[in-house]
Amino acid sequence: LVHRAHERAGSPLHGMVTPPPPSAPMRTRVAPARPRTLAPLVLILVALALVSGITGGLVRAGVPLPSLFPLSGWAGHAAVAHAGLMICGFMGTVIGVERAVAVKLRAAWLAPLASGVGALCLLVNKTDVGAVLWLAAAVFFTAVNVVVVHRQRAAHTLLLLGGALAWLIGCVLFLRRPGDAASLPWWFAFLVMTIAAERLEMTRLMRRRPGANASLWLLLGLMALGAALTSFSVRVGGVLYGLSLLLLALWLGVFDIARRTVFAHGLARYMAVCLLGGYAWLAVAGWAWTGTTLGLPLRDMALHALGLGFIVSMMLGHAPVILPAIARIKIEFGKFFYLPLVALHLSLIVRLVWGLDDPHWRATGALLNTGAMALFAATMLGGALLWRVRHARAGNDGE
Repeated sequence: LVHRAHERAGSPLHGMVTPPPPSAPMRTRVAPARPRTLAPLVLILVALALVSGITGGLVRAGVPLPSLFPLSGWAGHAAVAHAGLMICGFMGTVIGVERAVAVKLRAAWLAPLASGVGALCLLVNKTDVGAVLWLAAAVFFTAVNVVVVHRQRAAHTLLLLGGALAWLIGCVLFLRRPGDAASLPWWFAFLVMTIAAERLEMTRLMRRRPGANASLWLLLGLMALGAALTSFSVRVGGVLYGLSLLLLALWLGVFDIARRTVFAHGLARYMAVCLLGGYAWLAVAGWAWTGTTLGLPLRDMALHALGLGFIVSMMLGHAPVILPAIARIKIEFGKFFYLPLVALHLSLIVRLVWGLDDPHWRATGALLNTGAMALFAATMLGGALLWRVRHARAGNDGE
């Protein structure tokens, strides 16, 4: 799925991807890619988790929200569960959908369904039920990735499985201690490893220096070790985790294909700009995570340089090609796609730099973060409408 998306983006890897073995397509046609009854429901759950997670984040940042209906309790629950809603409820569900579409198995849809319903449970203060559902989602998702590894045993598929196991461990910790932050490093590791696996797949045919792949596995192993040690020693585990993020940013900046495609044109260049900007924020997150562990007041910077600066930048870069592949829609790319990207980075500077010691600027930056994400959603919608208008006009001209 990712290969087809990059081919549409004009990636230099077009035509270079090794085709799967002849037996693989036969196994992937066992069942339809998306059940008609589940897909709309999962889409609604994704939207609910995203809106709720953003609302909870605004509450935590101190943004005064208008009184809309009797939703004060809902907003409070969203604030408490902000990280879980964004990582498990939104990102976990979206990645689960992408994986279900890729493997073309009906049972694979159990993972995004469970994670989406689990987010809904947390919003109505049923944390115990939601934690069980998130654990079930992680178990189903891990099983799906076992299938992926069975179909294609490669470094990137093994890394995808490693990310799934990180989500599973985080959900086990969340079930045992819902109020403890020990699950957070594992949840973030799930997203970071998933992104690293995708980048490893896209660059696996590039020539690298000897030991490059081994060093990546070493860095991700250091991340897992840091996450594990956090449950026993916050200082030791946090320092290792932060260093792994910083070193991973350097690895991606040196070895990722984005440093070449940034000199290309069109969508390929846009994706590269998103990726390189995300790697810069990943380095900031690693530095801030280490500083937070050592007692510096950098927690907001650590969490949101990673969650917004790195992960959302990856989303902005890949959404114009991944979303059409999943939703079966067409999007017209244009330079206007850079607007939400610039807005995201500027809003992060406001929040994490100016807002470092000023709660007012931190709240303003959080509000601007939301505006940047809303602008991107509008940009995607505009790109889809523009494609329809232009192709309809071309069809009329052809007649």
